[in-house]
Order: sequence, then C-alpha cells, then structure tokens
Amino acid sequence: MKKILLAFITTVTFSMYVSAADYRIDDKGAHAFINFKIKHLGYSWLIGRFNTFTGTFSYDANNVNASTIQVDIDTNSIDSNHAKRDKHLRSADFLDTSKYGTATFVSTNVVDNGNNNLSVVGDLTLHGVTKSITINAEKIGEGDDPWGGYRVGFSGTTELRLRDFNIAERLGPASTTVQIELHIEGIRQ
Repeated sequence: MKKILLAFITTVTFSMYVSAADYRIDDKGAHAFINFKIKHLGYSWLIGRFNTFTGTFSYDANNVNASTIQVDIDTNSIDSNHAKRDKHLRSADFLDTSKYGTATFVSTNVVDNGNNNLSVVGDLTLHGVTKSITINAEKIGEGDDPWGGYRVGFSGTTELRLRDFNIAERLGPASTTVQIELHIEGIRQ
C-alpha cells in the first residue's frame, strides 16, 4: 500500500511540474505589442507604442497563481508615428532615454480571478523609479501553432500616473496619466 501511495504522490507531483511551461514573448514575429495612449492637452489622444522589447514568462493553466513574467522595454523605441514628437518624448522633458534606456516589469504576484481573467502585480521600473503596478489581464487562448510549436496569448491594461515615475506633466491637467495596453503571445520553449 505504501508503494502505491508513494507512486501516486510522485506521479501527481511530476505531472504538476511538467504542466508548467516557460515561454518567450514572440517579439520577433510581431505577435506582441506594447501600446500607450495619453490625452493631448485634453483635446485628443496621443497614441503610440514601443517597438522593441523582450520577455519571458512561465505559465501553468492548472496553477495560474504560480505564473511569472519579466519584460524589458527599449524606451528609445517609442513610436508615436511622428519623428519630431518621438525625439521630444525621448528627451529629458519626458522619458530621458539617454539616461533611462530600458524599462522593466517583473511580476511579484499573479492572481487567477476566474474566467481567464488575471491580476498581474509586479514592479515596473521606468525613468529610474520602481513602483508596484497591477495589470488587468485576460488569457485569449492557447494551443498548437502551424509551425509545430505551442503558444499562449494574453492581453492586459493598466494606467500609470506620470508623477509616480518622476515624468513631468507637460501636456496639461487632463494629461497626467498614460494608459498602457499589452498584447502578448508566447512561444513555449
């Protein structure tokens, strides 16, 4: 009886370990996006994205709370579809990318809220400041891809106050927060 119980415990433990998987964010295949929008003087939206970033995550559908993610963003890759404005956004007036060329996000907690909804809590380092933020995320789906791999995808949103990251609020009183929208597709490694 002890041998059967030990075999059962070993099998369950092994199957729990095997079901967790590590993923690389598919930034090379353009299947991942980090977008932002902020009000411009309160009259319209300024919309853009970061073109260059890398990241990895660990995900187990049977134990979502054990998931982790890390993303590194090249802040020089900011793209608002206007070269002169992008140069200004890279300057010391805003992101100061010559000094703070990388932003990072490292999760500290992932909460499974049910129905494929997650709260991803983690530390965002931006403009030399590290703050805890929460990303409201949704699992979009997972499965085999046409190239013999396996993928899982998520989308998420969060809102950042510029002053929390020591970024000057230069676009007027209606422009003190920036909304971040993430679309992440990972390839199982």
